[in-house]
Amino acid sequence: MDEAQWHLLKHTLTNANPSSLGASLQNELTRQLKFDKDRKHRSFSWKLLRTIKGVFQATKYQGDTALTILPFFKNAGRAKKRIWGEETATPQPTVINWPGLNDKEKAELIPTLSTTDNWIFPTHPQGASNKTQPPFKESQRVARADGKCSWHKGWWREGKDELATHSMTTEVWISTRGQISEATRMAIQEALEEESTKDTPSFGSEGLEEIHRSGTEAGLLGIYNFPGAVYATDGSNDKGVMGAGYFKLDENRGGCCQLGRGEERKLLQ
Repeated sequence: MDEAQWHLLKHTLTNANPSSLGASLQNELTRQLKFDKDRKHRSFSWKLLRTIKGVFQATKYQGDTALTILPFFKNAGRAKKRIWGEETATPQPTVINWPGLNDKEKAELIPTLSTTDNWIFPTHPQGASNKTQPPFKESQRVARADGKCSWHKGWWREGKDELATHSMTTEVWISTRGQISEATRMAIQEALEEESTKDTPSFGSEGLEEIHRSGTEAGLLGIYNFPGAVYATDGSNDKGVMGAGYFKLDENRGGCCQLGRGEERKLLQ
């Protein structure tokens, strides 16, 4: 796994007992390897999960494993099993990866989901031949599209930011008790229809993001806490056209340009 996720897990899986880290990781790894063999299982993109997280301001994530759960969720689990964070007496606003739960875990969750309205989940179509079918009676579909919003199998081993290159049909469901605005539904639809295969992480300050970010190469070098201006620059050569780009960290913005006129670019190469 990449160093940022490892840094995060060192802080979240110890349960106040550092000696438990190895056993917890082994359990999560065993499950993740099974997921990697399941053609229906998906790990969804940062963009999609951030979008649906904002619908009910979710603080908990249900499904998947600690190796792939993103750091902007303060609490994470699978049904009754806690992965990290705190348990609360009342159900938290939750994002669920429905394919990231087994049948037993789904059965444990459904009674709570049937009586609450602060949850949302993406999934592949549950019906035969890619047809829509409610996962359970108290669920309603709010979006469906073909797009690039899932990671390729085994992505967690590589630390790359590329999504699966082929489009897949994805649906998003909420409670029949719940309501969302048309603007929110359109934002979800747009995230599902994404065509770019690049899913660049957007680091914020929610949940455990700062711990996760501090484990990246830049974080370990102390760049995020540097008191001055930090720029990153890079160049490119795409089909004979040279370009240059930059990113200014404290302003979270960047830009790019082509270099020279056509003949000059050939000479620069």
